[in-house]
Amino acid sequence: MPNPTAAMLVIGDEILSGRTRDSNMHHLAGALTRHGIDLQEVRVVPDRQDAIVGAIRALSPAYDHVFTSGGIGPTHDDITADSIAAAFGVPIDVREDARALLQAHYARTGQHLNAARLRMARIPQGATLIENPVSTAPGFSLENVHVMAGVPAVFEAMLASLLPLLTGGAPLLSRTHRVDLPEGDIAMPLATLAKQYPELSIGSYPFIENGRYGTYIVLRGTEGAALDAALSGLIKLTEGTAK
Repeated sequence: MPNPTAAMLVIGDEILSGRTRDSNMHHLAGALTRHGIDLQEVRVVPDRQDAIVGAIRALSPAYDHVFTSGGIGPTHDDITADSIAAAFGVPIDVREDARALLQAHYARTGQHLNAARLRMARIPQGATLIENPVSTAPGFSLENVHVMAGVPAVFEAMLASLLPLLTGGAPLLSRTHRVDLPEGDIAMPLATLAKQYPELSIGSYPFIENGRYGTYIVLRGTEGAALDAALSGLIKLTEGTAK
């Protein structure tokens, strides 16, 4: 049975402007790989409701899971929750369990749960909360869309809370082999190997070291035995060039 599939939607003008470098995609990709969920697409959209709604309506039917990051804070441009509600055609309002979490958090820290902070308790109807052990304000899941914060530490904590609740498949394994030749010199051996092992993903990644070209070859798949056999075949095909 194939692994579940996933897409990610990164939301934020600051990402598209280059002001902020996104690290959540890198973290999500690694976590999903280990959990046996195949991340197959990533989109980045601005803080604009029509863009978010359009992306969710395209991605949600196409994948088993959609993970979003960004836009669920207390400020005026945090519009992700409203956009997700609009995408699914459901109402959104302050939910009492989310309010209680925030009320307790701000009481512990001696701060006031003002109107801006209360925006983080607005949850679309029918959603389930995603625990946030870092700053308490919850994310949420609605149907197959999982909505999380953009701050990396919070995103990572929310994902750690969510992933055990999702059914995964076989973790993706990999083997890496270095060849001290440019890609053009090993293209034919790699094509031969790919035909022999169609169930594996075989990627080549060039590098330059001390003015000389080389290539890292990465084999990916879910079966360790097949990877080991392919690696052995790769070494034979490139014998005399590997380091």
